Amino acid sequence: MVRVMIVLAVLGLGDATYLTIVHYGHLVIACAGGHNGHSSCQTVQNSKYSEVGGVPVALLGLIGYVGIIASLLLPEQEWTRLATLGLTLFGFGFSAFLTWQETFTITGHPIYCEWCVGSATILTVLLCLSLVRYLRPPGPSQRPLQPPLQPQ
Repeated sequence: MVRVMIVLAVLGLGDATYLTIVHYGHLVIACAGGHNGHSSCQTVQNSKYSEVGGVPVALLGLIGYVGIIASLLLPEQEWTRLATLGLTLFGFGFSAFLTWQETFTITGHPIYCEWCVGSATILTVLLCLSLVRYLRPPGPSQRPLQPPLQPQ
């Protein structure tokens, strides 16, 4: 399961990296969707929701995916599984907020950027897998969460 999660997180990292490069390079974003003669992705990228405190949301996503990958590469322990769960939960929640803005707030709504939807989908799957990974009992390849009870 961890390998699948790493692959998904690397895909998300690629998505966020591309959007960060587009932002700082002032490039035209590749986007299949259109809205009133404009790129749906460009409309989303130019909205007030594309930055938080002057920091591009794409860069925040890039940092988040790096954190998720790091938590997956660390030796498997309860705290690393909890870190992965926390990071994916935060990413999912923030992504859900941004999808809400695309649906109900951004001028011309509903308007969807496929890069954003892709990242939201990846984070949704990562959250589900992180939850299963955190809640499942330790297997033979995992250390027990607590030492076994000693007979008295």
